[in-house]
Amino acid sequence: MTASSLRRIGALALLAAACGAQAQQAAPVRAERNIGLDLANQIAAGAVASCAANGYAVAATVVDRAGGVRAVQRADSAGPHTLDASERKAWTSASAKAPTQAMMENAQKNPGAANLVHLPGFLLLGGGVPIKAGNEVNGAVGVGGAPGGHLDEQCANAAIEKVRAQLG
Repeated sequence: MTASSLRRIGALALLAAACGAQAQQAAPVRAERNIGLDLANQIAAGAVASCAANGYAVAATVVDRAGGVRAVQRADSAGPHTLDASERKAWTSASAKAPTQAMMENAQKNPGAANLVHLPGFLLLGGGVPIKAGNEVNGAVGVGGAPGGHLDEQCANAAIEKVRAQLG
């Protein structure tokens, strides 16, 4: 082959690689990991059980990465308000990819973050915790009904820890 032919082949190879990289960036369908129903049920049950072991009657809601409800459990004597609180905490945590306790504390210290309370559906009370596989958020769990958001968060974290090996 001549030097000219090699340059042409090299240029075509670079063009093909550039087009391939561009096509990957503009993929019309994305593959994302999400929390499955069985694992969501385990986490919800684990959160309710963890709180029950400490004498707290709570509700726990697990949502997927987009905030859609996957599983809900409510202790027999948990108040009716605990259902909505647990769902909103889970949704807030999944949406922000952060624990709601930390978000609440940040909003109390930062006037700009305080405006988060005005977003529809956001609930800045402790008890919402993201569910992660590595660094990727695949869902969140929200717990409501313990006598303090920090206690709700402890139950949520205990439930996640119990299934940590299944998260990958």
